[in-house]
Amino acid sequence: MEIVKTYGQTIEKLSEKNPDRAQKLLKLGWQVQNLKFRFFPNKQLLPADRYLAELMMDTMIAPLKDPEHSAIVSIFTPCELLQEVGLHPYNVEGFSCYLTASAAERACLQQAENQGISETLCSYHKAFLGAAQKGILPKPKCIVYTNLTCDANQLTFRTLADLYQVPAFAIDVPMESTEENIKYVADQLRELCVFLEKHTGKRIEEAELRKRTERSKETLEKYRKFQEERAGKYVPADLVTPLYAGMTNNLLLGTPEEARYVDRLLKDIKQAKPKKGTRIYWMHTIPFWSESVKNALLLKEEAQIVGCELAEVCEPDFDPSYPYEAMARRMVFHSLNGSAFRRIENGIRNARRAGADGVVWFGHWGCKHTLGAAQLAKKKFEEAGIPLLILDGDGCDRSHGGEGQTATRLEAFLEMLGGEAHE
Repeated sequence: MEIVKTYGQTIEKLSEKNPDRAQKLLKLGWQVQNLKFRFFPNKQLLPADRYLAELMMDTMIAPLKDPEHSAIVSIFTPCELLQEVGLHPYNVEGFSCYLTASAAERACLQQAENQGISETLCSYHKAFLGAAQKGILPKPKCIVYTNLTCDANQLTFRTLADLYQVPAFAIDVPMESTEENIKYVADQLRELCVFLEKHTGKRIEEAELRKRTERSKETLEKYRKFQEERAGKYVPADLVTPLYAGMTNNLLLGTPEEARYVDRLLKDIKQAKPKKGTRIYWMHTIPFWSESVKNALLLKEEAQIVGCELAEVCEPDFDPSYPYEAMARRMVFHSLNGSAFRRIENGIRNARRAGADGVVWFGHWGCKHTLGAAQLAKKKFEEAGIPLLILDGDGCDRSHGGEGQTATRLEAFLEMLGGEAHE
């Protein structure tokens, strides 16, 4: 841990006077970590999840190595179109997670606030903005984002477009789930196709795009099957694998690599041992840096996370024969779009599918969508017979505090669930 702390401090210091060196050190450190994933993997995890760690690290490194062929995206942007023109997803939330894992987020957060960004803005967005302003993150080819679920998107991506002076494309997703709105979003995605072709010089063939959306559908169906099968099995769980799945099931949906991951999951789950311990389904992001959460849930047989909401935000009920409408349906009927009831109902369904004993609803600082629905979620989950704990904190900013309260409440919740399981 001291090595990571020193690494982060060095990046922060270099970013003040020599951002190019800070960027090179960041890339080098992540490449070294990737070598560790490949040659010294965590053998407590499923082989599929070891592969996932490499896949996610590759995804983070790609924009640092080849920014000219990268596009900054919000997490729920459909990326099949970008894949067709050879653009790497350069994701705000993902990069901020890795900055935090590198202990380099504090200076980036402070930089954004010094430039007038509100303290209450989501820390994932603030960290990325601050890193961009410091010159740690390279200039992308373009920016593609959506207003879906997060009001911070409107500020963050416009600010980044002005900072980097690159073209940006915004996808407007209405809150109402109607066929008319699917057509409205699909028409925008066709405009996005023209935008990407113009700025990359590459052509998107609809037949190839159809193959990608077919693969997306198969991937989501297989991931859902894995979650059903894990209900009776024990799967060792750390705090980052559920987040990796949340990232790749969105950013890499449609790629052969993500399809390979879910195939490996289905193979691994056949050989898994019978379930044991208390099983937690996690709603929203996970504070993977938190010692309190680590002590309770990191690779513990007695309690483990069995799923994360971010990996299961849409049903595979779209028709890939019509790729633009398929991608639009995923966005319009997204579980975090519209009423909080849809999100809660989706969470209940997924928690049951994974055989969860209880749910943690994590109120990430700055996320109005999550904080505002917390009490309603508690009521609805418990009416459905699933105990729910509301935890407040920050998924990205380790200076947020509250560790003592987190430890006390999470420990008591797990004890309660464990007692109920043995009654």
